[in-house]
Amino acid sequence: QVQLVESGGGLVQPGESLRLSCAASGIIFNIYNMGWYRQTPGKQRELVATITTTGNTNYAESVKGRFTISRDNAKNMLYLQMNSLKPEDTAVYYCNGVGTFVLSNYWGQGTQVTVSS
Repeated sequence: QVQLVESGGGLVQPGESLRLSCAASGIIFNIYNMGWYRQTPGKQRELVATITTTGNTNYAESVKGRFTISRDNAKNMLYLQMNSLKPEDTAVYYCNGVGTFVLSNYWGQGTQVTVSS
């Protein structure tokens, strides 16, 4: 059974940091391109950052310079380091995995991040 389980969300003040984690199981993690997406009520889910199997990264313009995506293939883990958080970063953050040699696309259940003073 495939599982992507996010953790690390919470309530922080503007300017603070959070580190999200995504634990993957049931997949061959190192053949999956991974990503973080976020969604707020009434809006479409949007890309935050992606990382390929070879470590190439891509970021939404709104988070460039503040967020860093990384992966640990030995531990089947995906991370998102979020610094200088802003109220507009408030959303449910989802972990995503897309297979490169297999036709598959998996989502986690999401973790809430709230940035508020």
